[in-house]
Amino acid sequence: MGSRKQQRAQQMKEERKSKYFAVLRNCPTSPRKMRLVADMVRGEEVNKALDTLKFSSKEASRRVEKLLLSAISNWQNKNEGVRIEDSHLVVKAIFVDQARTLKRLRPAPQGRAHRIRKRSNHVTVVLDNVEQTEINTKQ
Repeated sequence: MGSRKQQRAQQMKEERKSKYFAVLRNCPTSPRKMRLVADMVRGEEVNKALDTLKFSSKEASRRVEKLLLSAISNWQNKNEGVRIEDSHLVVKAIFVDQARTLKRLRPAPQGRAHRIRKRSNHVTVVLDNVEQTEINTKQ
């Protein structure tokens, strides 16, 4: 490995230590449906995002809620003794990527077959601390 590539890898490794995130892989929901739920909580404060997901009627919101709780737990492991309410955690980034697609065949009339694509996705949630002054300017 070249020295520049090695330095960049080391730098990315250090940056990852200061990020608080959680990843959900191979979730059997279509990415389009999951992105609708992800858009609801992007940029929101953590407590408000949890409330939004809890009372949402979409099926994908249950999985995102569980993932957000996992990201909060990862934050708590690194910051022991600090309360969530005092930390001003927000959902900095949430993105949905397409995962593998299962291809199935459904019988159709006159000996034909239609292809059914069962899509799945990967979801990543990144949390970040926001200063009190930034929260006041937002409102």
